[in-house]
Amino acid sequence: CARSWSRAAPWPGWQCTATRRTAVGMCAALVLPVHAQVSDLNDAINKAGRQRMLSQRVGKAYLALGLQVQSAAATKVLDQSMALFDRQLTELKVFAPTAAIRETYAQLETQWSALKGVLVGSAPSAANAVKLLSLDATVLALANTGTSQLEQVHGKPTGKLVNIAGRQRMLSQRMAKFYMALAWGVEAATATSELAKARTEFAQALEILRNAPEATAEIHQELALADAQWVLFGAAISAKPSTGNAA
Repeated sequence: CARSWSRAAPWPGWQCTATRRTAVGMCAALVLPVHAQVSDLNDAINKAGRQRMLSQRVGKAYLALGLQVQSAAATKVLDQSMALFDRQLTELKVFAPTAAIRETYAQLETQWSALKGVLVGSAPSAANAVKLLSLDATVLALANTGTSQLEQVHGKPTGKLVNIAGRQRMLSQRMAKFYMALAWGVEAATATSELAKARTEFAQALEILRNAPEATAEIHQELALADAQWVLFGAAISAKPSTGNAA
């Protein structure tokens, strides 16, 4: 999605720390491969869960652009994430197996359109960042509703595990997003609270996945990798962010 605005040079005196650069790029590794269409309920739950993640990933990229942190990478992440959200939304609307799920995705389409209105068209600003945090919360809630509805239709333990694993992707992006919000000084109290909440939920979900009887040896290998990444990412977001003077 092309944008009509151009980014100015970094603000005088602004220093991009290694921690903020880590928050921009580190959790991208948790994104799973994308298929061309929804193949079955497990795939639908996976893609529905990825919509939750993307709702937070676009916010993270927007805030990174506002902070002038790895602007080229953030622009790529934002463009690709918006395109993927659009494509998967179309796929999920077509696949939706019940009227209630179709209605959820119709509402999601409306709210996603409102969020895109903030993401594109003008350079990032602190005022629009506040709007973004409100709008992406609504998009996240609807994406989560759709995922839960699909899990209920699935009705099997594996569907729940796919949902939890997908939620981990969302939480990693959500933590990075709120860390960026703190660095910009946007909604600091809310960002502090939500960052701590997401961190706790992420750690708890890792335990659920690790102890799930359905977990295979391959899943346990992936969880071991996730544990290692979590140690690094957790250390990065534990550092106190320095705030900048946003436009």
